[in-house]
Amino acid sequence: MKDNNTAKVYAKTLDLLGQEKGVDFAKELTTLTEVINTSNDLENVMFLDVFTVEEKIAVFNDIASKVSLNPLVASSVKYLITEKRISLLPLIFKEIVVMDDDKKGFLRGTIEGSSSQISDEEVAKLKKAITSKVGNKELKLDYKENKNITTGYKITVADYQLDATVDNQLQNLKQTILN
Repeated sequence: MKDNNTAKVYAKTLDLLGQEKGVDFAKELTTLTEVINTSNDLENVMFLDVFTVEEKIAVFNDIASKVSLNPLVASSVKYLITEKRISLLPLIFKEIVVMDDDKKGFLRGTIEGSSSQISDEEVAKLKKAITSKVGNKELKLDYKENKNITTGYKITVADYQLDATVDNQLQNLKQTILN
């Protein structure tokens, strides 16, 4: 919980700094994250404590120059490395993307269900149910198959979660009976 709060503070600060300087932190960090996620070795160097700050910065400098990372973003990431807070980068990135989406007037979310795909009609019904809870923002929902769900859907949008699964309903019924 503490890391999430810290990441939010960093994200807000970087977002404000980006607005001031005309830098799209969401875009820049998306590029950086995609590069880091392509290699387990690279992830290990950046996020494991077995490597020194100097080694991490040397590797990061190579990455930053290859992807033409904005100098402001590069110096921000170097700061995180130097302060031994680089492990917060994925959380900071997530928060910045959420803030960027909010500015653009939409929310991202996930629908989880037991089948391999979902029909457009079902997505429309779920969006309608969620819109009343999260406001009239455009919803961009991705579907994920979840074998732990017997039937129904679990929807997560920002901090809101709607669990319309049979498993959840049975659990609620069980709690009602036992209490």
